[in-house]
Amino acid sequence: MPAGTGSRIKAFSAPGKVLLAGGYLVLDRDHNGLVFGLNARVNVVVQGLETSPGVQLNEIIVKSPQFMEAEWRYGYHLAGEDGGIQVTQLQVDKTLAQNKFVETTLSYVLTYLNRVSADTPSHAIPSTQITILADNDYYSHGDGTTTVAELNQNPHHPHHPHGSRLPHDGRFKAFASTLGGAHKTGLGSSAALVTSLVGALLSFHLPKEKFDISIPGHRQILHNLAQAAHCAAQGKIGSGFDVAAAVYGSCLYKRFSSSTIAQIPSPGNPGFGTSVYDTVTAGWDTEIKKGEGTGLRAGFVMRMADVDCGSSTVSMVKNVMMWRKEHPEASTQLWVSLQAANDILGKAIESDLYSESEVRAAFLNTRALLREMGDAAGVPIEPQSQKELLDAVSHKDGVLGGVVPGAGGYDAIALLVKDNEETKHNLEAFFEGWREDTGTNVKLLDVIGEVEGARLEDKLDQYRGWIYG
Repeated sequence: MPAGTGSRIKAFSAPGKVLLAGGYLVLDRDHNGLVFGLNARVNVVVQGLETSPGVQLNEIIVKSPQFMEAEWRYGYHLAGEDGGIQVTQLQVDKTLAQNKFVETTLSYVLTYLNRVSADTPSHAIPSTQITILADNDYYSHGDGTTTVAELNQNPHHPHHPHGSRLPHDGRFKAFASTLGGAHKTGLGSSAALVTSLVGALLSFHLPKEKFDISIPGHRQILHNLAQAAHCAAQGKIGSGFDVAAAVYGSCLYKRFSSSTIAQIPSPGNPGFGTSVYDTVTAGWDTEIKKGEGTGLRAGFVMRMADVDCGSSTVSMVKNVMMWRKEHPEASTQLWVSLQAANDILGKAIESDLYSESEVRAAFLNTRALLREMGDAAGVPIEPQSQKELLDAVSHKDGVLGGVVPGAGGYDAIALLVKDNEETKHNLEAFFEGWREDTGTNVKLLDVIGEVEGARLEDKLDQYRGWIYG
């Protein structure tokens, strides 16, 4: 494994997601979900950590400079009994929150790297510094947003990254809060983070012949490793559609069997090293289809609106699955109907063979079935306030329909709209009026649907001022 140096930089990014159709169904391998990638990306930049001559460090510094108190330092070592590479947070400050997604992902990736280069001792994995930058639409923007101009005027501001001037394009905003205190918009930031962190580390530490994102087999390695790390960090085996979208972009997704990764021990435990490598390099039974059935009709785009009061997805999913277990016959019948409705919706939003009135009808049918499931399970999949919002906005010029995506609830809504400035401005005006009339804080996000998945970033100027060096 070639050692990294301070002059080497690798940047990688992965998109967010919106599960337009297939909420809850995507948990079951008998069904699938239509998930769209988004052009809001989480970027990870990896650089070598400079040390004095003759000094050997096993340290990784991770910073998320858009947030306060967002720097973590980790040590790492090869654990005994095939326990893989164990990563430990070095700070003892109790006020610094643990970053479970970063820490777990580091353990998984470094363990995989150690196995790929089995003849290289663990200390040869060079120390690195990692910068995480998320596009603005991942978080709701309130009064706690700090402008770039304010940072440049005050180099001692707690958000100012190491005193350099920042670009004024505003792509990455700083937030006057900790990472844990920021409100997410539900676009899949954790999956995009894990995927881009895995991709950046593999790109930095491995030669191109061992990891090249343009090679389908290598992209599959990225997918498998990111799925395993993301599930471990969450503490549960989810459906994985969010990681699939982060890796592949827009796709029709059928989940992997839970048994695929269920037997991986915790990092540092006996057998973790072999288990990670064998699992990541094995064939998985997930089905990810791109191309036909995953696009939008010409002249239209997927837009998101943030409702700024997210839901507890975990409890909602738990209650729906409990209802499904207690009412197998009725729930199965409803899920079959919902899958059929989702299939029609996917075709209607892509093909001009369907009239605009048929597209609207497809959205309404899917929404009605989701509300039926929510009522049966006692879960607000499309709560009344969201229903009223969707009903109203769906009648606006240039809007063909929309849904509360994913698990539903009080989160961002997804809309299929004409791709022009007039429609965008009309939507912004409508949401402004909605806020005044109802008191609901809803805002059109800049993010739109995007086909492309994870990618290596070659234009490093976009990170100017935020990264070291």
